Amino acid sequence: MKHEDKGGWRSDIAPFERPHMKRSVWQIINTVGPFFVLWYLAFLSLSVSVWLTFIVDLLAAGFLIRIFIIFHDCCHKSFFRNKLANEIVGTLTGILTFVPYHQWRHTHSVHHASSGNLDRRGVGDIWTLTVDEYMGASKLKRIAYRLYRNPLVMFIVGPIFIFLVDYRFNRKRAGMQERMNTYITNVVIVGSIALLCWGIGWQSLLLIQGPIFFFSGMAGIWLFYVQHTYEDTYFEKAEEWDYVKAAMHGSSFYNLPRILHWITGDIGYHHIHHLSPRVPNYHLRKVHNKNAALRNVQTIGLVKSFESLKYRIWNEESKKFIQFKDLKQFRVKIKPHLMKAVDVE
Repeated sequence: MKHEDKGGWRSDIAPFERPHMKRSVWQIINTVGPFFVLWYLAFLSLSVSVWLTFIVDLLAAGFLIRIFIIFHDCCHKSFFRNKLANEIVGTLTGILTFVPYHQWRHTHSVHHASSGNLDRRGVGDIWTLTVDEYMGASKLKRIAYRLYRNPLVMFIVGPIFIFLVDYRFNRKRAGMQERMNTYITNVVIVGSIALLCWGIGWQSLLLIQGPIFFFSGMAGIWLFYVQHTYEDTYFEKAEEWDYVKAAMHGSSFYNLPRILHWITGDIGYHHIHHLSPRVPNYHLRKVHNKNAALRNVQTIGLVKSFESLKYRIWNEESKKFIQFKDLKQFRVKIKPHLMKAVDVE
């Protein structure tokens, strides 16, 4: 597939698609090291105050998010040039984040290859229905969709289910290497939990790891959700779908405060990441600033990003996300044979 290069972005991105060994190693040191230090400080703080432990947990959760970005880059083979190095670091950071490396690498690559493609939804993405699909769905499916899109379910129940339950099982048609990687990840996670329960007690482990796991998971899902969910994002049928348009119009620039950009590994430059997943996280900002055409994208600030919570259904006619309350205007457009299935609030 040929992609447009009107802004000359290819030549600007190419030099940044090669990982820098020293930068990658230093990022591991300044991310994984502080995480374990904070984890130990959280343990020591239990003898002082549970509230102090909670504060330290929040700081550790921030570093776990950054660890996930390292894991994420390894999945794209963009953190190291060496395939084995990506495999080893990816698997180890996957254990820390409760995500099997090979399984997630597959589903995430599908996400990149199909983001915004209405005919290829369902793998590695947020469940999204069009107006016609919702209006023609059974009452049970509509209830399930509303629950799924409820912020309490998506950002509170979601992290617990996805990271603790869903990732523990192999996907259908997974190869032996992928299955073994999931089994190894699960065994090490369970073994580590058992060892820590024996060493410090399950109550202490829960007070330390529980908040770290929950808040980092919630932030991870939020980042994935908000960078593709805004009013005029990009969705097209397969015959009209274009990779560059999906990257530049279906992925936002999440303009966060500098410290949050650091914690999230600059993943807020999501349009750059989708345009070229081979760019390591520590080069994303440079690419964004290199070419003016790459800055001509949907920019979302921290406060404005919370507006994404109201967008639930994709309207193919207007090519915009709409709210559940907007569905009332479509009642009269429903085909007669679908009337019985409709029960819009």
